[in-house]
Amino acid sequence: QVQLVESGGGLVQAGGSLRLSCAASGRTVTNYAMGWFRQAPGKEREFVAACNWSGTRTYYADSVKGRFTASRDNAKNTLNTLYLQMNSLNPEDTAVYYCAAALGGSYYVLTDYGYWGQGTQVTVSS
Repeated sequence: QVQLVESGGGLVQAGGSLRLSCAASGRTVTNYAMGWFRQAPGKEREFVAACNWSGTRTYYADSVKGRFTASRDNAKNTLNTLYLQMNSLNPEDTAVYYCAAALGGSYYVLTDYGYWGQGTQVTVSS
């Protein structure tokens, strides 16, 4: 089993920045792709960003390109961390942000991720 725990959410003013972290434990996720999704009230959960297993490739939703940066730290065998640096935040970024891990499939497809964290709330005020 893989456990994912997100942190770093909070309240920020428009134009501000936040850095989310996702700590993975349990089975090593070194070979897993890891991604970020978000869900705003009344909306479906959507893809935000992802890293391949080594962190050498990243993928982004069009809505966050140029503002968000995903990265990961695989330095430890059984504890890996995924990050999401979010800059130039706007109220449309308000959502619960979820970390996820997947062994295969598409980086962009929610159902291809088998492990999920509980989420962290990000609120951007105007």
